Amino acid sequence: MDLRLPRPRGPRRGQSAAGATPRARGRWTAAAAALVVLAGAGTWTAVASDDPPAVHRADQVMTMDGGVRLDTSYFTTGPASRRRPAVLLAHGFGGSKADVRGEAERLARDGYAVLTWSARGFGRSTGKIGLNDPKAEVADVSRLVDWLARRPEVRLDKGGDPRVGVAGASYGGAISLLAAANDPRVDAIAPSITYWNLADALFPNGVFKKLWAGIFLNSGGGCAAFEPELCAMYDRVAESGKPDAAAVKLLQERSPSAVGDRVKVPTLITQGQSDSLFTLGQADAMAKAIKANGAPVDVDWIAGGHDGGDLEGDRVTSRVVSWFDRYLKDDKDTATGPAFRVTRTGGVDSTDGAALLRGASSDTYPGLDSGRHAVALTGREQRFDNPAGASPPSVSALPGLGGSGGLSQLSSLGVGISLDFPGQFARFESAPLRDDLRITGSPTVTVHVRSTTDDAVLFAKVYDVGPGGTQQVLPSQLVTPLRVQGAKNGRDVTLTLPAVDHAVQKGHRLRLVLSSTDLGYASPTAPATYTVSLKSALQVPTAPAVKTAAAPLPSWVWWLPLAGALAALALLATGRRRTAAPAPDPALAEVPLQITGLAKRYAKSADRYAVRDLSFRVEKGQVLGLLGPNGAGKTTTLRMLMGLIKPDDGEIHVFGHAIRPGAPVLSRVGAFVEGAGFLPHLSGRENLELYWQATGRPAEDAHMEEALEIAGLGDALARAVRTYSQGMRQRLAIAQAMLGLPDLLILDEPTNGLDPPQIREMREVMIRYAAAGRTVIVSSHLLAEVEQTCTHLVVMDRGRLVQAGPVSEIIGSGDTLLVGTGAPVEAPVVEKVGALPGVLSAVATEDGLLVRLDPGGSAQRLVVELVRLEVPVASVGPHRRLEDAFLTLIGGSA
Repeated sequence: MDLRLPRPRGPRRGQSAAGATPRARGRWTAAAAALVVLAGAGTWTAVASDDPPAVHRADQVMTMDGGVRLDTSYFTTGPASRRRPAVLLAHGFGGSKADVRGEAERLARDGYAVLTWSARGFGRSTGKIGLNDPKAEVADVSRLVDWLARRPEVRLDKGGDPRVGVAGASYGGAISLLAAANDPRVDAIAPSITYWNLADALFPNGVFKKLWAGIFLNSGGGCAAFEPELCAMYDRVAESGKPDAAAVKLLQERSPSAVGDRVKVPTLITQGQSDSLFTLGQADAMAKAIKANGAPVDVDWIAGGHDGGDLEGDRVTSRVVSWFDRYLKDDKDTATGPAFRVTRTGGVDSTDGAALLRGASSDTYPGLDSGRHAVALTGREQRFDNPAGASPPSVSALPGLGGSGGLSQLSSLGVGISLDFPGQFARFESAPLRDDLRITGSPTVTVHVRSTTDDAVLFAKVYDVGPGGTQQVLPSQLVTPLRVQGAKNGRDVTLTLPAVDHAVQKGHRLRLVLSSTDLGYASPTAPATYTVSLKSALQVPTAPAVKTAAAPLPSWVWWLPLAGALAALALLATGRRRTAAPAPDPALAEVPLQITGLAKRYAKSADRYAVRDLSFRVEKGQVLGLLGPNGAGKTTTLRMLMGLIKPDDGEIHVFGHAIRPGAPVLSRVGAFVEGAGFLPHLSGRENLELYWQATGRPAEDAHMEEALEIAGLGDALARAVRTYSQGMRQRLAIAQAMLGLPDLLILDEPTNGLDPPQIREMREVMIRYAAAGRTVIVSSHLLAEVEQTCTHLVVMDRGRLVQAGPVSEIIGSGDTLLVGTGAPVEAPVVEKVGALPGVLSAVATEDGLLVRLDPGGSAQRLVVELVRLEVPVASVGPHRRLEDAFLTLIGGSA
């Protein structure tokens, strides 16, 4: 879904493996997807997916103009005689058709004929990368539409004109816009996290976005992979550090904005809030232009973007399907969602530390300047320097390194990566806010700029500063660059700051910072002195029409008296009746476990608790370790979870259903809490069959073979259990818990009594079970095993939650960082790193460095210095054993 750039939270739909050339990535993804693509155009291979209904895929190499060959895949379900709309699905920059296979199959199952392809220069397709050249990539799309028009499965509006939509993210999103402008047969589009004007995206306000541009070039395979004029343009701009008119013209001609007046089809725009490459301003220009053409437009600001975060893949895909159902299938009853929606954080998930997301919406798109509110700033006229060579640069974000598993881990250390160097910036600050303030859009401010040189470059950003100057936050890590020409004589300039959706709490301040440098951009290398003064208040857009839907007045307020009377009559008529279980919570239907405010007092005690005020959440696919010293409340928690004992307070929801003894949803839970009792004279298989018969459920629901395969008992199943070793008995007990393939598996000390090889086997059993998207909760005292097995942890002590989150984050608060580089670092560079300020030592590892910081060192300063030393940083994370973290958290009470 991205531009071969950092991938938030691991692989997402629309993304592909990084770290290889496009050709190598094409071979890898082809092998992984078991594609068979033959060399000759018109050669086909059909494959059926395992998911019902069967999705049939056909692979073909199509020849385009100039002999370029495009590698394509075609997805359908059902008979060819049934006509259905078609969808062209495009991939992101640096990827291939394999990246969008998941969406293609989803759309095919929803009744569409779906065609995917690898764009020129990517995957197995030939040709040069033209950045969506109208004469190349855009023309290719029209050839693909021609092909769809000849398919018997595709619905036609008229001869040669198929009913077709186009969707894609990033590079693929731009091609959907260009296809709609250049081919009148396109009927609806759904571009995501993409650009409207590529020149504005890479040269914002006349400043070269050098880091992103370099990543762009590298992820495309280097200069030789591009059309020659693009390669020459990049070399020219990168050398001068300043875009020229020819470069701007070249990128504008290949942008949707150049043909924006011709985009007249229903358009669903999805744009990322965490995106310093294609900002919300690109989506704003897109929405306004298409709306002016008279076409329906909806806008959705998602949480993630090219800089990381949650891309909300499932929700966005569902909305795209609804959009196409409405405008391609002509299903007028399909709700397509609000005209404008923005994802906002609503607290923190205690299980993994991730932000909980909720939506706010409006019936109309508010733009970026709705409901402006003036915030007065104070500060005298200030002078600051642009240093020679523009170094050291300030840091707002680190494009290309901010995805999951990379520098985003710095948040686990309680630090950000924003950094301004003294003497290189001016700042102006508001008084503490008297009320909460929600910024939704682009703040603006007018300043007066004077420079000792005629050409000045400034970087403007607004921080949210907590009381006492603590917790300085740069919303979405975004900054606005601005080139001021004629600055020697002084100029008033109005700054349009980055569009964000950010809540500022009462008592916080807003801080406007104008810096002379930024790591992501090219600044003038000649030294200069800038003088800046305020000319206006900060104008903050609040978008008052955008609201989280308020709950209506409950209907029971009106019908309670009548309902009470009817209920009383019903009770009299029916006599004693079991209390009905509460209705499941639909918002938690896909959540394996959510515990809220759970409490259990010791017997005959009013104020002594075994478990108290415990809250955490577990998601699909996680292996969650429940840790704590003896008496921490782990087993009591598990017993309440399984409905064996009732809590005194709080709620337990499993897949949205409240847990109580005998709750039907417990059939989706498998448990191994104490050693299972087996009949020793029976074989392992006979013991399992006898157990399943006792449940009263059909034999076919046991999924016996699947459970046994995961448990890995092999031929031992035919032997009497009395011949089993302790490890084999434990695995048989786990297999018994896995019968029926429960969605949630609970294991209490599953490795008790096992030797090291048996423990390793048990670890593999748990990992295999969760790999299919199921969830495992394991309580264990073997911290080294938990560290290798679990993805997430909940640490308890004296009945309370101490900490919850991914294993990497809980481990990660030590003073040693693991810097991943993907390749060994040369000894002279290691010595330079070890000599850096704030660094105690640096040691080379196979794939990077172990860097120990002194008390005055910080992770963000280390990253800046590593980038300056040209160390190819791929990831930064803490390096500490779980045992160290555990003892720190519980204060040695274990």
